[in-house]
Amino acid sequence: MKSQSPKHTSPWAWVPSLYFAEGIPYLMVMAIAAIMYKKLGLGNDEIALYTSWLYLPWVIKPLWSPIVDMFKTKRWWIVVMEFVIGVTIAGVALTIRAPQFVQYTMAFFWLMAFSSATHDIAADGFYMIGLDTNKQSLFVGIRSTFYRISMIAGQGLTLILAGTLERNLGDEPLAWTYTMATVAVVFILIFLYHAIMLPRVEKKKQENSLPTSEEKTKTSPSQFLSVFKEFFTKQGVWIAIVFMLLYRFPEALLTKIAPLFLIDEAVDGGLELSTDAVGIAQGTVGVVGLTIGGILGGIAASRGGLKKWLWPMVWAITLPDIIYVFLSILMPSNIFVISAAIFVEQFGYGFGFTAYMLFMLYFCQTDNSQEPRAKSQESKARGANNQTSHYAICTGFMALSMMLPGMVAGYLQQWLGYTAFFILVMVCCLLTVVVARIVKIDPQFGVKNNNR
Repeated sequence: MKSQSPKHTSPWAWVPSLYFAEGIPYLMVMAIAAIMYKKLGLGNDEIALYTSWLYLPWVIKPLWSPIVDMFKTKRWWIVVMEFVIGVTIAGVALTIRAPQFVQYTMAFFWLMAFSSATHDIAADGFYMIGLDTNKQSLFVGIRSTFYRISMIAGQGLTLILAGTLERNLGDEPLAWTYTMATVAVVFILIFLYHAIMLPRVEKKKQENSLPTSEEKTKTSPSQFLSVFKEFFTKQGVWIAIVFMLLYRFPEALLTKIAPLFLIDEAVDGGLELSTDAVGIAQGTVGVVGLTIGGILGGIAASRGGLKKWLWPMVWAITLPDIIYVFLSILMPSNIFVISAAIFVEQFGYGFGFTAYMLFMLYFCQTDNSQEPRAKSQESKARGANNQTSHYAICTGFMALSMMLPGMVAGYLQQWLGYTAFFILVMVCCLLTVVVARIVKIDPQFGVKNNNR
């Protein structure tokens, strides 16, 4: 009389909540931290520098992802990391009013960032292990949807709550203490839910006498080194790296400063929006624009291919940045006008970012290593598996492309002022144009129903 196998747990019981949980800590360290520090009195130069360092765990994530693969189970890593994330959010809440709050809260944000990056590794691995290929395809849209919902909850609703508490309490540190405490409680509840509801599929597989496909793909130390060797010997690797580092350079500068511009006082050149207004304009309306742009970008690329749509996407990710030049000159106060402007800019970013994501897939799937090709079926299987590892390396460069410009963005803004800084962002759009010009892409890549 065996109890029902955990393997039969419906994916609906854990896939949506898992990817909702994946988005929350990322938004905490990448968006909420900067706005919180602004409201607590830090300068733009300090905010941009400190919070840009929080990208580092995602930059070096490929270096420790094999540890998640080799030790314990993906389920164990997910549950433990969610507990750590909940504790670190609570730690931020408890130290906001401390005398040295910057050092204490940054320490917790650092731990939160590393735990979040590790959670990403485990969650994506668990998704592939816990579902067969048919269900993976079925739920890919579901996981993306709930990740986007977490962006609205983690950025929009969090800022609306913080702004409401600021107004009612008249004490910004206390308001942010209550806000972060609320998020911590929500995340601890998610941890408890997953501790119970996540299926134990890996334990069941370990009982089988024959090795599973998941076990066959575990990365040994020698394979780990060979993955990097193969990646850095691919033809065109350095052009690809330059593309990954510079395609989003203007957006990397803009992303760090835009929310600070919305909040900053008018005397300092900002729009002087309340925290909850930023939550509506950028955290909600902006995220909707980003999502719609990304969806339409994917549809367009599937019908014409990456090469056909590369230049429309280049213009989409660059030209709308001029909106911030006009905002800094005209200084509108109408929240609907500001929200509409942010929607357009984020829509363009979502549409144009599609080219970046597709290029990473294209580069990883292109069989162009300069190393001699082994002919065995086992070697071919390993090469296919290495595509996933190569993509992880690309995501490290993707994070680095946001980290490095962000570190200097605050200094540039304080030196130039908002209007001149946004003009500089537009000048830097030339870098996007140049790197798009030098990459070579197969015209058939990304075309729907192409025969490969």
